[in-house]
Amino acid sequence: MQNYPLNLHAFLASFWKHRQLITTLVKREISSRYRGSILGPIWSVLNPVFMLAVYTFVFSVVFQARWSTVEESRAMFALVLFAGLLIFNFFADCVTRAPTLIVENANYVKKVIFPLEILPWVSLGTAFFNAFISFLVWVLFSISFVGVPPITIFLFPLILIPLILFIMGLSWLLASLGVYLRDITQFVSIVTMTLMFLTPIFYPLQAIPTKYHFFILSNPLAFIVEQARAVMIFGKPLNWSGYLMLTCSVFLFAWSSFAWFQKTRKGFADVL
Repeated sequence: MQNYPLNLHAFLASFWKHRQLITTLVKREISSRYRGSILGPIWSVLNPVFMLAVYTFVFSVVFQARWSTVEESRAMFALVLFAGLLIFNFFADCVTRAPTLIVENANYVKKVIFPLEILPWVSLGTAFFNAFISFLVWVLFSISFVGVPPITIFLFPLILIPLILFIMGLSWLLASLGVYLRDITQFVSIVTMTLMFLTPIFYPLQAIPTKYHFFILSNPLAFIVEQARAVMIFGKPLNWSGYLMLTCSVFLFAWSSFAWFQKTRKGFADVL
């Protein structure tokens, strides 16, 4: 039985070694997603715009929600809300699909030369395409209705580093578990929906009683969403101590999940 490397070098080199294959598979998946549709990739723009309009109307008009840290305007409220949704939707697109990555690509399992560990990277690349389109929509909306985003927006790519590590860690872990525990798909859907409301997307962190802040911030997405808004909207620098602590933590988590995936993949062919 073939042994798969678990060490740090294998973890770091996995993406770079297979980057061309990952790029090819991402392009193929994006093109297949819109094949046969009349509007094609335009749906990537229409979907976030439509959801932004719906959420803004429901929360700012129906529920009269207000963001205490920004001026009272629906355009600013929409920007704050959309920034949080951008992060969460990127996360949810990858994580909800992760449990079925191996099962849906069972034909790759028995191909000894195919690197199964890149499938989460392919899923992430596809989700990143949609997130990038949403980010462009956010920037255009900001320029049109509020003004040019602050210079700190150039720190936004740094925020994606711990987010991507967190996503990849969960994806490797769930992709492996999904082979042996098919019910994990339903469980992940429930947890993801719960996380959406436990992450300060529709409300500011300051709206939560202080005694619950530690509980909310134990969710890595909460810190990432708060920092994304800080640099995209409020012109504030990153919380560097929190950022470095989170990045180191999710790096170790991603490496551990990669090792788990490599260790358990030996039994994939027998189960499938």
